[in-house]
Amino acid sequence: MLLTLVVFYLLITIAIGLWAAKRVKTTADFAIAGRHLPLVMIVTTTFATWFGSETVLGIPAKFVNGGLGSVVEDPFGAGTCLILVGLFFAAKLYKMTLLTISDYYRERYGRVVEVVCSLIIILSYLGWVSAQVTALGLVFNLLSGGAITPAMGMIIGTISILAYTLFGGMWSVAVTDFIQMIILVSGLFILAVFAGNMAGGADKVVALAVSKDLFRFWPEPSFQQVVFFIAASVTMMLGSIPQQDVFQRVMSAKDVSAATKGPVIGGVCYILFAFVPMFLVTSALIIMPEQTAVLLKDDPQKILPTLVLEKMPFIMQVLFFGALLSAIKSTASATLLAPSVTFVENIWRQFYPRQSDKHELRSMRIAVLVFSAFVCAYAISLQGKPIYEMVSGAYQVTLVGAVVPLAAGLYWKRATTQGAIFSIVLGLVSWIILLATPAGEFFPAQLAGLLMSALGMLVGSLGPQAIANAHGSHHKLLGT
Repeated sequence: MLLTLVVFYLLITIAIGLWAAKRVKTTADFAIAGRHLPLVMIVTTTFATWFGSETVLGIPAKFVNGGLGSVVEDPFGAGTCLILVGLFFAAKLYKMTLLTISDYYRERYGRVVEVVCSLIIILSYLGWVSAQVTALGLVFNLLSGGAITPAMGMIIGTISILAYTLFGGMWSVAVTDFIQMIILVSGLFILAVFAGNMAGGADKVVALAVSKDLFRFWPEPSFQQVVFFIAASVTMMLGSIPQQDVFQRVMSAKDVSAATKGPVIGGVCYILFAFVPMFLVTSALIIMPEQTAVLLKDDPQKILPTLVLEKMPFIMQVLFFGALLSAIKSTASATLLAPSVTFVENIWRQFYPRQSDKHELRSMRIAVLVFSAFVCAYAISLQGKPIYEMVSGAYQVTLVGAVVPLAAGLYWKRATTQGAIFSIVLGLVSWIILLATPAGEFFPAQLAGLLMSALGMLVGSLGPQAIANAHGSHHKLLGT
């Protein structure tokens, strides 16, 4: 019965997405909803995109094992990213009327940087989308009592998201996000109240968290602990900024006010509401202590679904899985669309110059289809890897390769194309070296990559000018 209701819910969201797809006539409609979305929809779509499988399943699993300090990357870093985008990037980028974030790299630094940054951004989506597909496989496996394998669940889930994203693009994503966020927020809130009562009151849940030191946030005052804490916090905080899905939400706004306020409000709401799944999983420690102890060793991601399936009434199960599917689908649809649009706009066009808008729209839809198949296969190959790690690892490549050129291009007039290339190369090479050697155990690879990326921008931009000035001074001296 529960599986039947879940399938029914999937069919309803597909129908709504296809209804919204009627508004798609051009590539701008498909990629950025024709720049028509009001503030409330910018808020809901940014919140819903961020609130994915890792927030409902991954974050609680990390929290109950290591406390608040272990989830600094997400939700704290991830939510802060949206706030930073709204405060420092949205207005400047919105006024440029671009289709993708990679268009900015072309306008500021040229074709080479555009293509390289596009590849970096597309690569970063593999882990994030795969995490959502993995969660869908887990949901179908649990609801069917094992009759549907995780791999088959991933395929079914991918098809259900693809059904409306393929036709409606950003319009379908925004409309379904709006509805899914209402279901997500109301469902999880009711579940939290119910779980709190089952545990003997919210105060008992909080008291247990305090007794287990789960609210400990700051690291131990040692160099290694501090640098790894900083690295974790900036991975999504900065690594998510040059992402096409964030940029699409900014550019989809109907005006600059909605473009700047939407991400800020969405980011604050995300950080606050991410505590609800953490509360739920802590309540499980009281409601089913023995099962939770076993799952903590086996698979902490299953604590919350197990609590709902085995200890809660049917209506609560419907609410939970409706909320969980809403979280997964809203994130997955956005993260399927973003890299596909980037590929067509910024890489495919290098070989096939822009033709008719109708042809471009068809190319974007084909890219969505191909990327979906690729991601599903990738997710199946990664079975067993924790969802939280899949998401956090996805942002390291953009952190070391794309953040500094974006920020420097917007805020530093002396940034040059050579500086951007130096930044990308130094950032990526140093990151890869530390990942591949024991050095990465003593200093975090992504932080080293970010610092070297910043150094590359400075040296690459100022170096030639300094040499030219020195050369000019030398000639003046010879002349005198």
